[in-house]
Parts: sequence; C-alpha cells; structure tokens
Amino acid sequence: MDIGNWVLEIGHLFFSPFEGLMPPAMLEEHYFFEGQPMSQPLTYDRFRQQVMISMEDICRDIFHGNRKTIKIKKEAVGIRNLATIFEATLKLSNEKGFQAMSLRDLCRETGLSMGALYSYFSSKEELLEIIQEQGRSIAFKVLTEYVKKTDAVPDKLDNAIRVHLYLSEVMQDWFFFSYMETRHFRKEEHKRAIASELYTEQLFCDILDQGEQEGVFQLESSTLTASVIKAMVQDWYLKRWKYSRRNISVDAYADFILSLVKRFIQPEG
Repeated sequence: MDIGNWVLEIGHLFFSPFEGLMPPAMLEEHYFFEGQPMSQPLTYDRFRQQVMISMEDICRDIFHGNRKTIKIKKEAVGIRNLATIFEATLKLSNEKGFQAMSLRDLCRETGLSMGALYSYFSSKEELLEIIQEQGRSIAFKVLTEYVKKTDAVPDKLDNAIRVHLYLSEVMQDWFFFSYMETRHFRKEEHKRAIASELYTEQLFCDILDQGEQEGVFQLESSTLTASVIKAMVQDWYLKRWKYSRRNISVDAYADFILSLVKRFIQPEG
C-alpha cells in the first residue's frame, strides 16, 4: 500500500472519536520551525530546532479545539490550568498508575478544586481521551511530515526511525504513559491505542516494501522486520534508565538501530 494512502486510511482511527480534536492536516504550524532545512542530516538537536512542541502550544490547541466542553472563558487561565492538569496527570500516572489516581489526588497535585477540574473535563475517562488523542495527533503529524519530506526510500526509513525515537525523547512522559496504561483503557480507547502502534509498524513496513520493489532493500519479511524495528524503538522509551546509566544518547541509539537494520536488509552483492 502506498505510504500516503495508508496515512489517510489510518488517520480516522486516531481522530474521529473525540469531537473537536484536530486531525493531522489541521494541527497548528507552530509545531514546525523552518530555520533548519530538512535536507540536512537529522540529529536530535536539529530535530529540536525544527519541531517546537511546548506544553503551552499543546494546551492552546486543546483549549480551542474543545470550546464546547471547556467552561473557562479566559484563554490564558484555561491554558495555564490545562498544562498544570496534564503535567500532574502524567506525573501521578507514571508514579502510581492512571487507574489508581483519583481526582482528589489530582486536586492535591494541581492545587485546583474539584469544581475547577470539572470545568475542563467531565470524568477521568474524558481526561484520558483528551491526553491520548492530542498526544497521538502530534506524533502522527510530525512523523508523517518527516517521511513525506524525503524522496529516497533509505532516507524515508532513516527519518521514520529517528523521528520516532526523537519524539519519544521530547514526549517521554506521554509515550511511557500511553504504553503502560493501554491495558486499563476502555474498549474503544484500547482499539485506538492498538491502531496507533499498528500505524507506526505499517509505516515502517510500507517503506521496506517500497525499498524492496525498487531493489534497494532485500527482505525475508517486511512485516516481521517492521515489528522488530518497532520493538527496538519502544525499548528506548520504556527502559530509558538503562541507556541513561550506560551514557548512550538517543543519537547513538538511532545510529545503532539504523546500522543494524541496514546491514540486515542490504541486497547481497
């Protein structure tokens, strides 16, 4: 399947369930900074210069995308409190689990009253949906943007792996939260979490298939190769402590994965 068509087909699984959240084509351009051309070799520092993901921008998008349900009128107050709520939710969830976290815990951590919390969401489940959908929409937009910016298939694979790793570094708390809490999600949210994981695997798979068709890759199974790539990427953000203890940077880890994968898929002769 063509990579662009896959992006369009899978997109509705991420964004349709929560009314008001923006699909990838509508995400604010302030997530991208044009100061560094994407044609230059991608590194984590360069990625951080090109992609500006701040909690303030994320919360501004959520505030404007959910005006029908958020009861706060003042934008500055709404954005500030949303940032406080989301940071506290990720902190508490990564300490004790989202299911174990109560709204009273959230009140204590944020300094907001129960009534103030309900001005932004009606339940823990709705809070979870907001966090998950916005995180997925940003990751989806940035990842597909970098893959589309390159023409050569090896460069597409390079960008897909690097950007996935770099995103997990910039959004480390969200990636860890999303993976660890999947087993507790309700049925529909669980489906969307699975679709999110399958999306990145399929993105890798489509690039590998395209490379095999063009004769630049040689594969035994693009599906299994994509699955192994995904597992190696996940190991970075799920066991970040291990690599930190060994003084391994995200660039060094990306270089290693790419070197390993390219040796495995390089045509003989």
